[in-house]
This record gives sequence, structure tokens and C-alpha cells, in this order.
Amino acid sequence: MKLHIRRPPTAGVEAGAVDAAYGAIEAPESADAFASAAQTAQPLRPMSAVLPQGGSRVVQTAEIAEVEAMMTRNALTSLRTLQTFSYVVALLLYRTEPSYYITLSQDGRLWRALHAAEFESAEVAFRHFEEQAVRLADIELRRTQLEAQNEHLVAMIEESEAQVERLRTDLDNHLEQTHLVSNRQQQVRKEVAQLEAQRLASQAQLNKTVRLIQQLRTTSNERIPNLTVRRIDI
Repeated sequence: MKLHIRRPPTAGVEAGAVDAAYGAIEAPESADAFASAAQTAQPLRPMSAVLPQGGSRVVQTAEIAEVEAMMTRNALTSLRTLQTFSYVVALLLYRTEPSYYITLSQDGRLWRALHAAEFESAEVAFRHFEEQAVRLADIELRRTQLEAQNEHLVAMIEESEAQVERLRTDLDNHLEQTHLVSNRQQQVRKEVAQLEAQRLASQAQLNKTVRLIQQLRTTSNERIPNLTVRRIDI
């Protein structure tokens, strides 16, 4: 049974041209077959992938250690780069030959590398890795979106809880102030009632005093004799 990695075809070039660079993995179908396969197994070697339109366009796997060594020597020049989250795809020019290396890295570590003799083949491989990196990063994109949404929801919850606390405080203040106003109104009503009673008592006392004054004046006037005023004619 053969296990193959299926990838969408790239325009103008067969998808298998790049996929063939990874080779095929044989999987025995039974325990006996596994034992037989283990005895006859041969080390995997990079497989060349010949692109259409001539045999000069070749893409093959490259050794990670070799590519890392060239990077350390600054022997590679970056022509194109795609970064999506932790995945980086690079199209590199090796000036010495010249030839091209196409790399796929994850979290700063080389994961896969291809080598091409011509730019057209390298460009196809770059697009292939580019599509793969985008697909791999889809889950990280979704995670980032969910993190942002959750952070937004947490912020909204915190703001809502703060608003609830403010409204609760306002309500408590309102109830307290209402109670104070009610007590104040009752106190003022009592004072008004007392003042009204005091006014009535004072008015009654004043009326009584006025009547007494009138009586005293009347009595005082009665004690004055009647004097007749005579007119003298001149």
C-alpha cells in the first residue's frame, strides 16, 4: 500500500513534478510482509522530479544540513519570502553554481528543502511550498482570530461588570438619598406643624392682647368728663 501526499496542481506544471521530490513510502500490509520488507529495505535517496518541456528543469530534495551550512556562510541570497505565522517559505539563490533552493521553515527551523537548477522550476516549487504553508497556517489563523474575539469578549464582560457596579452604586445612592429626603420631609413637616401651632397660639395671644388694649382704652375714655366746647362769636 502506497501513501502519497496529495497537493493541488500548479498552473502550467504537473503537481507530481514537485511532489515526486519527496518520494513514496511503502507500507507493508501484514506482519509477514513487514518482516520481508525490513530485510529488503534500502535507504531512501532524494528523488529527482523532472518537469515537463525538457529534461533540464529538475527539482530534487536538498539536505537540510547542507542548506543550513550555506546559510551560515551567507552563500544564499533571498529572492522571495512568504511568512504566515510560524511558517516561512523562501526562494534562495546560490550564486556559486548558480542554482536555487526552496525552503520551508517552522518556528525558525528548516523543515523541508528543495533544489532546482532553473528559476522557473524553483518558482513552481516556491508556489507549492507557499500553498502548503498557507494551509498549515489556517489553524493558527483561526486560533489568532478566536484569541482576538475572546479578548474582545473579556473586555466587554469587564466593561459590563463595571457598568453593573456603577449602576448598582447609583441605585444604592439613589435609595439612600431618597431615604434622607423622606426623613427630611418628615422632619420639616413636624417643624412646620410646630411652627403653625406656635403661630396660632401667638395669634390668639395677640388677639387677646389687642382686645384687652381696646377694653382698657374704653375704660380709660369713660373716666374723662364730657367737656362742651363753646363757640365765641366775634
